[in-house]
Formats: sequence, structure tokens, C-alpha cells
Amino acid sequence: MVDDPVNAVLGSSSDREEDSMAAAARDAAQGALRAAILRGDMPPGHRLVEAELAERTGVNRSSVRSAIDALIADGLVERIPNRGARVRVVTVEEAVATTECRMVLEGLLARKAAERVTGEQVVQLRAQLHVMGDAVGAGDLLKYSDLISQLHGLVRDAARHPVAAGLVDRLQAQVVRHQFQLSLRPGRPQVSLRELTAVVDAIAAGDPDRAEAATVDHFRSVIAALSEPTRTPGGPA
Repeated sequence: MVDDPVNAVLGSSSDREEDSMAAAARDAAQGALRAAILRGDMPPGHRLVEAELAERTGVNRSSVRSAIDALIADGLVERIPNRGARVRVVTVEEAVATTECRMVLEGLLARKAAERVTGEQVVQLRAQLHVMGDAVGAGDLLKYSDLISQLHGLVRDAARHPVAAGLVDRLQAQVVRHQFQLSLRPGRPQVSLRELTAVVDAIAAGDPDRAEAATVDHFRSVIAALSEPTRTPGGPA
């Protein structure tokens, strides 16, 4: 039985505020760590020390620990018994297998986008292709890799299929470092830009079959590029 209902209500409100602050701190740490991993600031195998990361991100160690747990669930980080957490190493073979799964889902999303896209979204997709072309022309290949991810995001928005989009996000997060490296291969950005232009053209035309086929063709090209022998690891773009 509660003796003071007013204090009980205030206490409950205070607890909710603390939970909200903790969630915000965790999300901030997770975002900072994810960005550092994707940029390559924390390469595969890099050990994640909670005290150092807390200082780096400006949150407490509990929030860092929760952020690491979330990144483990996304497949970006792994815990090694008696050695702590580290950035997970994704082999080319695993990247190929992941991309094969993603190909099917991205094809579905392109099909749905062609069925549901709005005129405003077509304009956004076309504008994104224009910016991507500028990046390739300027030789800004790291920016181009980021722009590819943004284009896929616009297709997912047009598809309005949250289940498939959520699955793709998790798959893509696991191999995103490979994306940057593949975009640096000579000639690869020009190839992927042509392929992605075909995807957007089909979506803009409202042709689901062609949109799905163009997307599958793009990811088959990615898989072929992944499978090519190279001195440096590559991956999907």
C-alpha cells in the first residue's frame, strides 16, 4: 500500500526521466561507436575498452556497455571470452553470403517501391543519382559509398515495407566496411552508378518486374566483384 500517492507519482515520473536519459546516452554512444567502426577508425579486431570509450563518447560506462551489446546484436562487435569486446572481423566469404541474402530483400524492396513510389520520391531518387554522379566525377569515392547507402534508404522509404527494411539494415551493417573498400576499386563506382541508375529508372517508371530484376543484377555484380581476388579486402557497394 502506498502511504503518499503524490510522492509515488513524482517518483514514478523521476524514474521515467532517468530511463529516458539513460536511453539517450546509450543511443548517443551507439551512434558514435557505429560511425567510428564504419569510418575505419576502429578496424576489425580493434579491442573496445569501456573506460576509454566512455571518455571518448562522454557517457558513463553503463551506457557504453549497453551500446556495445546493441552493436553485438547488429553483428558489428563480438565478445571474446576473457578478452572483452572487439570489432568483429567479417570475412569475404561471409560478406558474399550476407550479400546473397540482402539481394533477395533489396529486390523485394525495389519491387514495392515501384508499386508505391510518389512523384516527390522520384524527384528525390533522381536528385540522389545526380549527387552520386558528381561524387564519382570528382573522385570523392568515400563520399560516393555513403551516397549509395542513402540511395538504398530512399528506395526503402518508397517501398514502405518495414519488415524487409529492418532485415536489410541489419545485414548491411555487418558488411558496410567492405562497401567503402569496394568503392575504392578502379572502375567500380562507374559500374555501380550505371546499375543503380537502372534501378531508379525502373522504379520511376512504376515497373516492379524491371525494378526487382535491375536490383538483383546490381547485387549479382557486387557478389562477382567481392569474389574477385584482390590484395585488399573488398565488399558490397
